[in-house]
Amino acid sequence: MNATTHALSINPVNGETVASYPYETHQQLDAALDRATRAFRTWRRQPVSQRAELLLNLASALRDQAEEMAQTIILEMGKPIAQARAEIEKCAQLSEWYAAHGPAMLAPEPTLVDNGSAQIEYRPLGPILAVMPWNFPVWQVLRGAVPTMLAGNTYVLKHAPNVMGSAYLIQQTFKKAGFAEGLFEVINVANEGVTKAIADPRIAAVTLTGSVRAGIAIGSQAGAALKKCVLELGGSDPFIVLNDADLDAAVQAALIGRFQNSGQVCAAAKRLIIEAGVVDAFTAKFLEASRALIMGDPTCAATYIGPMARFDLRDELHDQVQATLEEGAILLLGGNKVPGAGNFYAPTVLANVTDQMTSFKQELFGPVASIITARDADHAVALANDSEFGLTASIFTTDPAKARDIANQLETGGIFVNAFSVSDPRVAFGGVKKSGFGRELSHFGVREFCNAQTVWLDRK
Repeated sequence: MNATTHALSINPVNGETVASYPYETHQQLDAALDRATRAFRTWRRQPVSQRAELLLNLASALRDQAEEMAQTIILEMGKPIAQARAEIEKCAQLSEWYAAHGPAMLAPEPTLVDNGSAQIEYRPLGPILAVMPWNFPVWQVLRGAVPTMLAGNTYVLKHAPNVMGSAYLIQQTFKKAGFAEGLFEVINVANEGVTKAIADPRIAAVTLTGSVRAGIAIGSQAGAALKKCVLELGGSDPFIVLNDADLDAAVQAALIGRFQNSGQVCAAAKRLIIEAGVVDAFTAKFLEASRALIMGDPTCAATYIGPMARFDLRDELHDQVQATLEEGAILLLGGNKVPGAGNFYAPTVLANVTDQMTSFKQELFGPVASIITARDADHAVALANDSEFGLTASIFTTDPAKARDIANQLETGGIFVNAFSVSDPRVAFGGVKKSGFGRELSHFGVREFCNAQTVWLDRK
């Protein structure tokens, strides 16, 4: 039993193996794609109102399974219990929101043709392959699956190896909600199986949430097969605080935006860019708040920071922190692996970080905050845009006009004024530059995997 033949789930609290799932054979993969294809033929013809009703069932089923799902998330990737439960509830609310608002997003759209006889109609593409990460084992899947399936597609999930227990629980939940066999399929395959699935003519399109390296690989394979793909990749999100900001509000938002999910969030406040006039005051307040965070057993309600999900990623994070310190940053808090069998990394605050340092240039996927001083608002914008990533950004200021001016200059997919970044079904989510392309959520998430088909009747 090893990682080349099995998907292994390792408990990050103690390093013990939770479960081992043998990778599927080519015959098992073939059967799964067949089921998804057969289900699509029926599902696409089902009225969207009926598909929406099933989403209401899904919301109920998620709440029924919530505690089992939350405990599985804790066991597989170490998320603190309050955050794990909130993740499931967020998925239930997502399902209800799309049940209420999604059908209107798929209604035929009249065009500007003079006689009114032409319209755009949204047709599903077919089975969609989704390669998903471990950091939000249920939300990442549902936020893509719900709008994609509402549109009439079927969904083939290849989840991260360490959270396959969560993958099978999600599949079970869809079945309990009344979704027919093949509508939501789980495949447990290694990279070779992903490549085979992308090339298979039964897969209509591909979506990935993951690293830049994974995005390059999946995007290349999808391009070679002439298939559409949506890529949501890494982020090194700027969190700009100007001299006129409400510092207490900024500190609280930065704390959540940086340390939630033990810092393992793509759209997170990774680079805290603070205007010179308030950098000392902000740093003092942020440091005090960071020291108060409780790290430990993720099953305890008071815990805010649990273990990192994978031991190799903790090693990588520590190397990045050490490199940044060697480059001249100042360590204000943490900066160490916590001794013991668990995969804990101490909440870390780095100050005097510059644009030439590792923690500025690279994405740090863990509980590490980098504080960077900006001379003024223009310098803050320049620092924010000086990144290969462009997922989200935050701006803290009490001047709405200034916030709008800065927002117009930032090269990101989302901007949050006086708030930390979130993903919400009411607004589009996605990035630019090496953070990927395509959008999830809102009406974009419903239509991303649709054929926008022109239907023009009686051209006379």
